[in-house]
Amino acid sequence: MEGSLAVDVFDEDAEPFDLKDDAENDDDDFEDDEDDYDLEDASEDDVDLVVALYREDGKPVAVPLDYDLANDLDELIRQLQRLPGDSGADGWVSIGGDFFVICRARGRVVEVLLSDISAAHDWPIARDVVDYLGAELGDEDDDESGTVGDLEIYAASGLRGFEMEAIATDYDEDSDVLLGRIAEKLKIGAEFERAAEAFDD
Repeated sequence: MEGSLAVDVFDEDAEPFDLKDDAENDDDDFEDDEDDYDLEDASEDDVDLVVALYREDGKPVAVPLDYDLANDLDELIRQLQRLPGDSGADGWVSIGGDFFVICRARGRVVEVLLSDISAAHDWPIARDVVDYLGAELGDEDDDESGTVGDLEIYAASGLRGFEMEAIATDYDEDSDVLLGRIAEKLKIGAEFERAAEAFDD
């Protein structure tokens, strides 16, 4: 990449979504809950990686997380909020090489991105993202695809929305490889690769 200035992947000027109030998330909407019951959790074999990325004393840090977090967006957010990041922490999840989720948590402020909305028909964390955003999920037979969430999640760090969309919708490539591309764009490729390799151990 051109230029020698380091990009702050966790720039605090990024525009976030507000984390929904807990009371709103505790609706008595049992129909949504029932929809989730027919989705089987991703097994350890299904999960390519779950990695947290943050800055500590200004330095980028990437660490593997437990694979169970690939099944529960709320729990992933809680774990990210416990990390000692200077300006919050990001969680990257890839499942089956088919799709990825990016979740940024800074206190009670959260941004999320799902690379392929069609994954919400099959995987709990993808459904969680769709529900969290209040996005409309079409019928499974519609064969819909495309990103949902904040494509500008790293715009303040130099990765604009149109570039993110181009990466996220490259459905011919495995989703964990696409996350590697994003990491390279954000100049945290080495840290990400080490954490991804550690996740496989």
